[in-house]
This record gives sequence, structure tokens and C-alpha cells, in this order.
Amino acid sequence: MEKCKEEKIAPQHKSAWFGFIKSVATFKGDLSSLTAPPFLLSPQSIVEFPTYWAEHPSLFIAPTHSGSPEERALLVLKWFISTLKWQHSTRDENGKKKGMKPLNPFLGECFMGSWEDDGEGTGRTELVAEQVSHHPPATAYNIWNEKHGVQLQGTIAPQSYFSSTVHIERHGYSLLTFSQQNETHLITMPPIHLTGLMSGSLSPELSGTSYIRSSSGFTTRISYSSKGWISGTPNTFSAIIYKKSENTPIFKAEGQWSDKFNVKDMRSGENILQFDASSLKRKSIKVKPLEQQKEFESRRAWRHVTQAINESDIFKIGKKKGKIENEQREMRKKEKVEGREWERRFFVKRGRDEVAERLANGLEGLKLDSGAGMWKWDIDRYRAMDVGFKERMRLGDSKMDAAVNGMRGPLVAARWNSEVMV
Repeated sequence: MEKCKEEKIAPQHKSAWFGFIKSVATFKGDLSSLTAPPFLLSPQSIVEFPTYWAEHPSLFIAPTHSGSPEERALLVLKWFISTLKWQHSTRDENGKKKGMKPLNPFLGECFMGSWEDDGEGTGRTELVAEQVSHHPPATAYNIWNEKHGVQLQGTIAPQSYFSSTVHIERHGYSLLTFSQQNETHLITMPPIHLTGLMSGSLSPELSGTSYIRSSSGFTTRISYSSKGWISGTPNTFSAIIYKKSENTPIFKAEGQWSDKFNVKDMRSGENILQFDASSLKRKSIKVKPLEQQKEFESRRAWRHVTQAINESDIFKIGKKKGKIENEQREMRKKEKVEGREWERRFFVKRGRDEVAERLANGLEGLKLDSGAGMWKWDIDRYRAMDVGFKERMRLGDSKMDAAVNGMRGPLVAARWNSEVMV
């Protein structure tokens, strides 16, 4: 049985840590705007977090192999639980401690990559994520597998606050669509809270409730329990899948989202599935080499900060990170003076999402608006950008600079040519 590993602060950092905790405890508002000590930083930007949704491509596409809406609801739950372990783990697969505080993305920061076919017919799964809002922070993402007709698009807007410990609410939602089955699933995320804050022994825990609801009429309610409740076992959850009433569930799943759980068919009383999240091997996402990335792509934009974090060079971290943040502030000031707003690359803002509203109807306490608006994937913008990149590789930068400005109009050309911190 897996237990959460506590992450203790190194002795040389304790003074800065307690100074930071004091700031957290007295701060009013979203804690994401606080500057964390360099030794707490992770070399990964939040804009990369949608990667966790598809690190097991075979589970991501598995529901498309079923002709039963009931079974698809169960397979979606299985896939969803499989995404939680590494999202919330304090260590990577090699046991190396992960940074506690991921990098805050700048407005317009993007992350793009793909999972190639594993030889078992999974096909190619692609991801594009973009930071569509900075105040409040929000990341929009689109993940799709064309071969199997699967698309996951959504917006996640984490908001953190202090109340005896740090709590993180994840506003927004995702829509998982299976085009061949003409079926969509609404997905929400549970809150996180950190225990051991005052001692410096941090452990993330999930609590509260999240939902998955399909357009075929099946609802999954997932309840998360913190360590010490009843059994004292960490990372536990209980989920029911029902169609008409919570009082007559079809399936019930119980166990640990970081380890093993069982699924029971409530009609027959039989255990029909045992799943072990700890046995899953993650598939790494493939991204372009840094030299082929644009400066707005996450890993290239933060490369000097990432290097400094990996080298534990506190002074270099502050210098390189500060340079990016100052450039961003200057850009926002310039936009304000000129009376314009930054144009998003791959997503467009919409007033409402009728599909999500329909699926959310009747789910208690569910708020769809992330606080940063609702965003929709724009495939035409992506295709135009993709064509531009391939042409740039073929023609070379100087020839492409002239070509791109004439082939797609001023808006796409400006979005393509913009460089660092845009």
C-alpha cells in the first residue's frame, strides 16, 4: 500500500521557508501571485500539466472500443483515476523529489507535443495547451486522437488560499468527446490541500467531490477522503456510477487513486475489475528540440530558469525568472496604453458553453465558469500555425518571414512572428 512521502525542508532553507509561510498566512487573495523562494520551484510550468491527461494513451482511447454507454462510463472513470497519481505525486518515477511550486505561466505561453503510436494501434495523440489568462491564471488545452475520434478540451484555473493550510480549488471543466459514438463527458476536478505546511513536511491530498457526466445519461460522483479519516489510509476515494438516481448505483469503485481500487457491479454484487495505478508505466510526451521551438513555447521560454533550478543556483533562478516576469509586465503596460488586448493563439473566448451547461444541469454546487471565461479550441488557427512552422523549416527563417506575412493575413502573421514573452 502506497503512502504519501513527506518532503522536508533542507536546514539551510528553513529561515526562508518560515518567512514564506508567514507571508502565506497573512496574505489576502490568490496565493499564486506570491513570489515563492527559489528553492521551492519546480522546473515545470503549470501549462504542461494537461500532459497528465494522456500519459496512458491506451486508457485514453479505451472507451471507443466499447459499444455500451454504460461500459464507456466505467472506462472513462478508470482512465480518469489513472491520471491522478502522477499529477499529485511529490516524487517522480525514479524517486527524485519534485519541486513544490511549479512555474507560473506567462500570458500566451504554449506547450505542444504528442504521444506516438505504441505499436498496438493506439494511433497518435496530440496536445496543445495555452495560458489564456494571467489574472486570474487559466490554462486552456486540447488533446485529440484522430484515429479513434477522441478529443479532450477544457480550461483549468487553479485558485489557492490559506485557511490553516494551503487549499487549491481547480475551477473550470473538461469535455471528453468520442465522435464515433456521438458522446460527450463533462469532467470536473477535486480540490487539493497541503498538509504538514508548518513543519515543512508537505503532503498533497485530494478532498471533496468531482463529477463525470455523459451525454448518454450516466453520472459518476467521486468522493475523496483525506488521510486520517476513518481508516487512516491516504489517497482514498469512493465513486458511484448511476443513471437515474444515486440511490440505485450501477457500479461502485473504492480504493486508493494512487494505488489499487476495485469496482463492483451493484446489481450482481460481483467484483468485476481490480485496477492498480501504481503498476502503470507512463508514456513520455514527444516535443520538438528546444532549437526548433518558438520562444513562446514553454520549455524554450523557461530554459535558463529550468537550468538554474536543476543546478540549484538560487541567484541565477531569481535573475532569469525576474527577467521574464519584468518583460511580461512591460508588455501588459504597452497593451494598456495602446488600448488592445493580447490575441490568443489557439483558443477563442466564448460567452457560454451549451453542451457543458446541459451536462452540468442538476449537479450540486458545480460552477462551470473558471473565473477567466470559457475558451474553445480553434482548429483553423492551429492548422495555420502548423503550416507556417513546416514552411519555416523548409524555407529557412529569412524567406519564411516574408512568406508568412503574405500568405495568411496580418492577424495570423503577427501571432506567428511574435517572439519572447508573448
